[in-house]
Amino acid sequence: MRRHDLRDDRGQSAVEYGGWLFLLLFVMTIAVQVGLAVFAAQQAGTAARAAARVAAQDEATTSPQAAGAQALSSWLAAEIVTRRDGDAVTADVEVTIPGVVPGISFGTVTKSATMPLDRESTR
Repeated sequence: MRRHDLRDDRGQSAVEYGGWLFLLLFVMTIAVQVGLAVFAAQQAGTAARAAARVAAQDEATTSPQAAGAQALSSWLAAEIVTRRDGDAVTADVEVTIPGVVPGISFGTVTKSATMPLDRESTR
């Protein structure tokens, strides 16, 4: 009788392992995706500050868009727009959030930075 009971439970641990493995991989994928979204937001903020800083300079040697693009990781896609608002310059950077799962879009993140214009350029 005892030997028959063992045969009925054969494979149960493999099924449980498979279920937990799927759950673990799902949670890990979500964690990586959240990390990518946070990284994209951090990079957008850095690029916005760099672009605004260059746009506020009177004699900048590079364009604000180039400065913002140089501040980003090369594998991130971004759109950089600067505008003058009185005595300040604002840079808006929109970064596309990379996805872990192909075919699923996770949208974009937008960050802005404002820098005062150089005193030389306001005269």
